[in-house]
Amino acid sequence: MSEPLAIRKNRDIMNSHPCFSKKAHSRFGRVHLPVAPACNIQCRYCIRKYDCAHESRPGITSIVLTPEEALFRVSALVERNERLSVVGIAGPGDPLANEATFETFRMINRKFPDLILCASTNGLGLPDRLDDIVKCGIGSITVTISAARPETAEKIYAWAVYRGKKLTGAEAAERIFTNQWRGLTNAIDAGLMVKVNSVLIPGVNDAEIPQIAELAGSKGADLHNILPLIPQAEFAHIERPGRDMIHNLRAECGKYVEQMTHCRQCRADACGILGEDKDMELEVLSAAIGEQYEMIN
Repeated sequence: MSEPLAIRKNRDIMNSHPCFSKKAHSRFGRVHLPVAPACNIQCRYCIRKYDCAHESRPGITSIVLTPEEALFRVSALVERNERLSVVGIAGPGDPLANEATFETFRMINRKFPDLILCASTNGLGLPDRLDDIVKCGIGSITVTISAARPETAEKIYAWAVYRGKKLTGAEAAERIFTNQWRGLTNAIDAGLMVKVNSVLIPGVNDAEIPQIAELAGSKGADLHNILPLIPQAEFAHIERPGRDMIHNLRAECGKYVEQMTHCRQCRADACGILGEDKDMELEVLSAAIGEQYEMIN
């Protein structure tokens, strides 16, 4: 009996996705396409004027691309044989809050069906956009979940915009918390490869990180990634977690779900092998993108 297509596809992702596989991260490249500037939540560690995304990572980009420019960027990388296996959208806002995300993925999936498509999200829009995610060919997704209780979520998120309504305080926290865990479950049930990112904020959620790992593992998440807080905004006074703290938490969380240990907290326009990014290349390529775009039109 032949192996089911979904299982084969997931195995391909695990073997060649540099974020999901430690073995693949030095063999395959990925590109993050910065087509998603809008965000639907305000994290208390995020400074928007620096285009900081919803995760605790640099998250910035030199420019925001249109879907057409993003497609040309991928085409150029494929043509130059950059060992590209994954095309991701991780900001600089939340991908699911931007229609450009889905347009970009649809275009890339049509032209390059063998590339793995991956999105990173805060999870607020995940239950509502799951059908769109599946239809445009996304095979893997990262959901940032940093709280095991709504009360803790309220300490992390200042507000949210959901279905056109701005929520604050406990109402915002409850909606974010509920949608994150519901969306995670739905994505796993839909057959997506799922990684959970948790931003480690000492004194705020450090005691809950193992609970997040246990719950995510019980639901079938494939990987868990503990990200150290980058102290800024409302959390500028909190010291960045040290290696020992992260190592100990990973050891504890590893009892429940596999831990990612090779994360580089990438930019929203990262390109290349993890740890060997060609971020500034985007400035050079942008000129070529503009010329090509003018020729097409």
